[in-house]
Amino acid sequence: MEKHVNFGSRMGAIFAAAGSAVGLGNIWRFPMLVGDNGGAAFILIYIMCILLVGIPIMVGEFVIGRHTQSNMIDAFRQLAPGKWWRIIGVMGIGVAFIILSYYLVVSGWTLYYAYSSFSGALSNPDCDYGAFFGDYVANPWLSLISAVVFMLMTHLIIIRGVQEGIEKCSKILMPMLLLIIGILVVCTFSMPGINEGLTFLLKPDFSKLNFSVILAAMGQAFYSLSVAMGCLCTYASYFNKNTRLVSSALSVSSIDTLVAILSGFIIFPAVFSVPHVEANAGPGLVFQTLPYVFNMAFGNIPILGYIFSGLFYVLLFLAALTSAISLHEAVTAYVLQNWKMSRKKASTIVSACAMTLGIFCCLSFGVLSHWTIFGLTIFDLFDTVSSNIILPLGGVLLALFVGWYLNRELVRQEITNNGEVSQRIFPIIIFLLRWVAPIAILSMFIKGLIEMFNK
Repeated sequence: MEKHVNFGSRMGAIFAAAGSAVGLGNIWRFPMLVGDNGGAAFILIYIMCILLVGIPIMVGEFVIGRHTQSNMIDAFRQLAPGKWWRIIGVMGIGVAFIILSYYLVVSGWTLYYAYSSFSGALSNPDCDYGAFFGDYVANPWLSLISAVVFMLMTHLIIIRGVQEGIEKCSKILMPMLLLIIGILVVCTFSMPGINEGLTFLLKPDFSKLNFSVILAAMGQAFYSLSVAMGCLCTYASYFNKNTRLVSSALSVSSIDTLVAILSGFIIFPAVFSVPHVEANAGPGLVFQTLPYVFNMAFGNIPILGYIFSGLFYVLLFLAALTSAISLHEAVTAYVLQNWKMSRKKASTIVSACAMTLGIFCCLSFGVLSHWTIFGLTIFDLFDTVSSNIILPLGGVLLALFVGWYLNRELVRQEITNNGEVSQRIFPIIIFLLRWVAPIAILSMFIKGLIEMFNK
């Protein structure tokens, strides 16, 4: 069994937690929601939801993880022995495993598209990008190989441990991700649609706002920060006692939000540079529309379009990898601590089990597409159950646990580092956890259930 190890530096801890938060949802889903909901007005609501819901929940996970120095299931066993609250930990580890299993599939897509971009396959002006994507996901061998390679990369990082694997890679991957975003943002200023794209992104249209938009922003804020998945709780168990939990949560949330907004700076100027492409093109935007958009937007400088497209899909791959590492570690930490085995053996078991489920998710786009449960393919079922049911329920229970059940003095000591940090933020965090976060997440949960049953 591995001896408990902490992150070696504050920067390593922040980059690791930020890597958990920054994922495909920032670069793909966030711009899609902005496009669907009218631009900058959505962004303002999103930032408010981060402050009022996301950060308090994150701080709550940090409190639990650092205080117990354990995985999420054992953490609740320590804090509420013999009580039903431990179900929160079971839900957190369970949903991390489910998400990891189908996340591998989409992550494999990013790896394949990065390869295809640099190999020139996506630079062919005569390419039918919709058919290219359809043929790829329907091909069982191509999609499976992509997912397996991605899983092996994640596995090799996890087996190296907390400091030599997760922390060291986070210190490389996160700056690389931010550098690529910076390069891509600079490149967009040479696009003809830069003015229209920035206007769409930065000019609020409050006429678009309604209750559904607010709930959509809240859902994105909640999912984007990776709360209630066991990842942040597990990473917090590697924090040292000097780590400032609230300022760390603010740093992680700021990086996460910055990446999401800058992704809009990358995508929308490109979209507005090409006629007949809608800003709200939906999920197909990234893999079916953007390759065409990048080629057309840099039509006068083909080499720039080639580089831009390649870097964009490398960016997607890096975001997917940092999130997959945290999902894998949340489950691995539980296995190695409870089954008393080496990290290498525990991570191998998790990788093998996740990949087994991932195979079925891969094949649900092709040969197993006719296998449905409640009208959903295997991939869609995993996504729907985790996103619409387990995550929001776990978030509500976690807020109630920290806000109402957990010893108030324990929470105060963790948030203030035993009085070394100002206590003024403590009552605000408690109020948000007791009242604002549960009501907000319950509203999101009910809306998700209604949408799920109306499909």
